[in-house]
Amino acid sequence: MTAPERTPAAAPDLPDLDFAVTGAEQERFAAVPALRFGVEITRTGGGPVRSVSLTTALRIDVARRRYDPATQRALAELFGAAERWGTTLHPLAWAQTTLQVPAFDRRTRVDVVVPCGYDTEIAVTKYLSAVRDGEVPLDFLFSGTVFYAGADGGLRTARVSWSKDATYRMPAPLWHGLIGRYYPDSPWLRLPRETWERLDAYRVRHVLTDWDATVRSLLDHAETGEQPPAGDRDAHTTAS
Repeated sequence: MTAPERTPAAAPDLPDLDFAVTGAEQERFAAVPALRFGVEITRTGGGPVRSVSLTTALRIDVARRRYDPATQRALAELFGAAERWGTTLHPLAWAQTTLQVPAFDRRTRVDVVVPCGYDTEIAVTKYLSAVRDGEVPLDFLFSGTVFYAGADGGLRTARVSWSKDATYRMPAPLWHGLIGRYYPDSPWLRLPRETWERLDAYRVRHVLTDWDATVRSLLDHAETGEQPPAGDRDAHTTAS
């Protein structure tokens, strides 16, 4: 008697993934300031996942919260006067990271680590510096490649749907606390080399002990209208 032929098992379908941001915390042991966002990935359809090359684009949806008058004034450089915000408030791109997600079946959790620079010329830094309380509305936009098993057991790939995203309301003090750990009461100011050299020459000529004393001296001259000592006027004019 001939044994009945077995029907080959159906190949797993393409995995369908959903994403949720579950929390945020400071990266405790890093050379540069960074925030760690927990992301939960759930397979809602298809077969098990071999791995995912996951790219996360992070942006701030600035229109998704209210701002008090003091914060509105602080944000005027970015968005103009508050009465124009109906047309000028646009999302701010913050960061883009890529990580490798290992194999999982139904659900897994990964950490998305976002470096937080303190360059005061960058729009995101200006925004986060101005927003000192409440929550920062974040959008996480996911893309990348999913690896899964095909009908023959071989490796197959597919793209993560462009529609996959998640939102998260980050407490504003979290960023301020992080920056305070690395740069306590010390905002950074980037200068062209020529300006820095002239500022340094001013510091040396006046025997000023540090950069804070140097800038304070220049500001004092500018606010009082006093002229710097003879021979330093050109340097003062350029550096200020």
